[in-house]
Amino acid sequence: MSERITIKINFPGGIISPGVLHEILAQLENNGTDQVRFGLRQQLLISGRADALHPLKAYLETTKLVYETGQDAFPNMVTSYPAEEIFINHTWLSEGVYKDILDAVDYTPKVKINISDSNQSFTPLLTGNINWVAAVDTPHFWHLFIRFPKTNIIYEWDQMVYTNDIAQCSRAIESLIWTHPHLFYDQPDADGRLLFRLLGNNAYITKPAAQPALLPDFNLPYYEGLHRYNNKYWLGVYRRDELFSTAFLKDLCRICLQTKIGQLCATPWKSIIVKGITEKDKPLWNALLNTHTINMRHAANELNFQVEDNSSPATRLKQYLVKKLNTHDTRTFGLCIGIKTRKKSEIFSSILVKRKPFFQLGNKALFYVYDILCAHAYNPNKRTGFIAGSNLPKFMLVKYLNRSLKDFYTRMADPNQLPAESASLPVPEIAAPEDTCVHQCPHCLTIYDPCIGEPEHCIPSGTAFAELPSAYTCPLCDTGKDQFIKIEKTSLGLQTV
Repeated sequence: MSERITIKINFPGGIISPGVLHEILAQLENNGTDQVRFGLRQQLLISGRADALHPLKAYLETTKLVYETGQDAFPNMVTSYPAEEIFINHTWLSEGVYKDILDAVDYTPKVKINISDSNQSFTPLLTGNINWVAAVDTPHFWHLFIRFPKTNIIYEWDQMVYTNDIAQCSRAIESLIWTHPHLFYDQPDADGRLLFRLLGNNAYITKPAAQPALLPDFNLPYYEGLHRYNNKYWLGVYRRDELFSTAFLKDLCRICLQTKIGQLCATPWKSIIVKGITEKDKPLWNALLNTHTINMRHAANELNFQVEDNSSPATRLKQYLVKKLNTHDTRTFGLCIGIKTRKKSEIFSSILVKRKPFFQLGNKALFYVYDILCAHAYNPNKRTGFIAGSNLPKFMLVKYLNRSLKDFYTRMADPNQLPAESASLPVPEIAAPEDTCVHQCPHCLTIYDPCIGEPEHCIPSGTAFAELPSAYTCPLCDTGKDQFIKIEKTSLGLQTV
């Protein structure tokens, strides 16, 4: 039997052409490969028998796509482009700026490059070796963070670099790293100041940074489902087992091509996002989800995990922990929990669950134990701050994980916001009349007003929210009736009748 291999295809910045993806999937039609994955660095991963994937490799040789078989010598460039417009708003950074930078990179990077807006936490900011973070108040200038390969030390340059020089500066930094590996590669005491002295700034448009970059707190947005933004919709698709059927993706590409959507995006959370869906085309996308029975509305406990690429042990451990957390109805909002089972993998996380062999005979592990490592202040953009548990058996993981979760929320709590025990009880408020209230979907913020009803869905005006059938769902994002929130019209600036 032919050996199994994994082909990794880089789509810089996570930007994927539906036409190109459809052609790749077409190469897999008759070879028994009916599922693919997306990776942490926004790349496409295809696993199968070597002989079956030969036609795909032959096709890739005719393209300009960067691909590798069974290795990761050329990491994909990560960007926050998928979040633009839907999770990032009111900044100088636009989709066109990302594309200009990516187009200017005329070489294949061998180090990890991240290009991110500073006003978001959807894309990991500092998981690269060369990390560009957009300045908040200085359009077209970028902060630069270096994390030398195989180290956890981060250096921030005191200069900001102009947009047009990012590609050239990145290439020069990479060249310095490979020219001086004894100084900058796998060196725990690598000196960022020395690197920047060697780099200089005479060749680039730079300006001094008035202060270090202020990185946002981690707050992962809900990145799946069909949602409205501006005057359009975006669709996010997450798969619990990370596997996307080729049949589903081919149909998705066809709809993109049919409706003139020129791109889709792979995210660092192993999901895909389609932006620019119009109101008239929304039924096509709902039909796609129905046809392929794509589930939505997964719990945050599941979406907040980061797991190694192509790792069945890591995926199984995640599923085990998710099940335990859901059983205990545990809150994980504001945190990212990582799973690490390989020595050389790097996982973005507030809390990292690290598997290691307790006994090892040659290359075979006889028993596994686990460490729980917490980032400094639980900020996933920083490195390990402390060890919360060491050499734990699997059945003890949830107990120690809950301790870390409790510690995080204790640190987050502001006792000044809680009423004192001696405070008098509040006077009960008189419920507002029903006609001065509306009910709002907590996900897409759609309003149900009983004074208007939903005539387009055969719900006449004057129908109270309580009279709606239990099966009623949000007409925009399908959220259930039981999740709607009662709100006074005045708080939304709506006129009462």
